[in-house]
Amino acid sequence: MPAKTTTSRDDWTAARLKLLEREKGHTRERDAIAKARRDLPALKIEKTYTFEGPDGSETLADLFDGRSQLLVYHFMYGPDWDEGCPSCSFWADNLDGIDVHLAHRDTSLVFVSTAPFATIDAYRKRMGWRFKWRGDAGEFNRDMNVSFTREEVDSGSVYYNFRQQPFPATEAHGLTAWLREGEDTYLTYATYSRGLDWFNGAYQLLDLTPKGRNEDDLDYNQGWVRRHDQYAD
Repeated sequence: MPAKTTTSRDDWTAARLKLLEREKGHTRERDAIAKARRDLPALKIEKTYTFEGPDGSETLADLFDGRSQLLVYHFMYGPDWDEGCPSCSFWADNLDGIDVHLAHRDTSLVFVSTAPFATIDAYRKRMGWRFKWRGDAGEFNRDMNVSFTREEVDSGSVYYNFRQQPFPATEAHGLTAWLREGEDTYLTYATYSRGLDWFNGAYQLLDLTPKGRNEDDLDYNQGWVRRHDQYAD
């Protein structure tokens, strides 16, 4: 990284105020996008989805836990994987513990993976996380376009992030939002890939620092990330 340009306090303040105007514009645009997101039409779900939990089978309606809104983090953890995805684990570290606050806004948070419940629950306990995590006992993650067959991956084209594209793994991450009205369930939003950046507090903090995420010289973004119990220091 080149040495930072230094300046007087007055010039620093002037430069900071100039950037602040851009930041304010970004905040206003972000608020407008959030409203547009809320105004999206909803997709009624006719299919019955089932999940594995500590007490056996659960339905999508059960995941709402009596609330009208649900957020699902689709965590990359395949049925035959030894460990959960390190990048998804990075996001999980940042989301753990917020469910109590979401509950007071009529919203539940659940993580879902295609691995068996016993496998993911053991990993959850190893990592010390408290959030609810369920195993996909059917085609939920596949229908949400975050789980692919080996044949699809090998063909060089899977449907992910709303387009056909190459993808290196049979699992991908995403975040979906749901609404429950009476007996009806609706998908209201889905985001993937860089769309999940907003929900990683560590990245938002690093973006404030002089070096930022400092990932430009890595073989791939997040190449530095480890599960929190696997860092060397």
